[in-house]
Amino acid sequence: MTTATATTMDALDALESEAIHIFREVAGEFDRPVILFSGGKDSTLLVHLAVKAFAPARVPFPLLHVDTGHNYPEVIDFRDALVERLGLRLHVAHVQDWIDDGSLTERPDGTRNPLQTVPLLDSINSHRFDAVFGGGRRDEERARAKERILSLRDGFGRWDPRTQRPELWNLYNGRHAAGEHVRVFPISNWTELDVWRYIQREQVELPSIYYAHEREVFHRDGMWLAEGPWGGPRGGETVERRTVRYRTVGDGSCTGAVESTATTLDEVIAEVTASRLTERGATRADDRLSEAAMEDRKREGYF
Repeated sequence: MTTATATTMDALDALESEAIHIFREVAGEFDRPVILFSGGKDSTLLVHLAVKAFAPARVPFPLLHVDTGHNYPEVIDFRDALVERLGLRLHVAHVQDWIDDGSLTERPDGTRNPLQTVPLLDSINSHRFDAVFGGGRRDEERARAKERILSLRDGFGRWDPRTQRPELWNLYNGRHAAGEHVRVFPISNWTELDVWRYIQREQVELPSIYYAHEREVFHRDGMWLAEGPWGGPRGGETVERRTVRYRTVGDGSCTGAVESTATTLDEVIAEVTASRLTERGATRADDRLSEAAMEDRKREGYF
């Protein structure tokens, strides 16, 4: 008599299984999906999960990067190396192109994160993408906590939280009219700590700026910002050389570093476990523009 061996599934296995299921469901239901990719840890995790979902075949849809032009060189180098290594297709929407043709105007504060919405929507429309994967997670920010796994956007790319559809028993409704599209969040139920533990388990490679390194920075609004093409210190702010790391990747003008000595995954996980602020709350100045900054941008079409 053969005794069946029970297979146990831990929390990371369950999250991975859910994300892979979402990728496969969307691939079967939609015609032209795309993965939003910034080179950050969450979008890199999406790519890793997509590779697992469709192996041994290649990922059947491209990546889209809305490039503000204010990126850290380490991140762009990482992006290009990953795309080449995995044989992926990459579309890049350069915010500078929209500024050059007069569609967008530089902001007085120099940040370009809010300027990503128009290039994103234009790229979705021009490529006729009907499902757009993103690495948003509910634990990041209150507006993101309101969205379901599949989030309908109207013909103008706008989000209305009142039109969120129920998702009982992991059943996802991707129905949409011509001109509309759906945003898809396969890691919506993950926490920052889940992401790092999974990265450790799977040995997922990330840009080097996620680990402690020395960098010239200046202090503003409780964050350490780096000099770059987006500007530098203002009156009274002085550049210092500090040991820092980044918890999230975004426009250099508004993405801050945190002081850290964490050079290994074990040390990063220990830091994240002890933190009481999400990575966006601790290091993203663009989310501090108003109490509803993220929700306002999402209603306009931002991710």
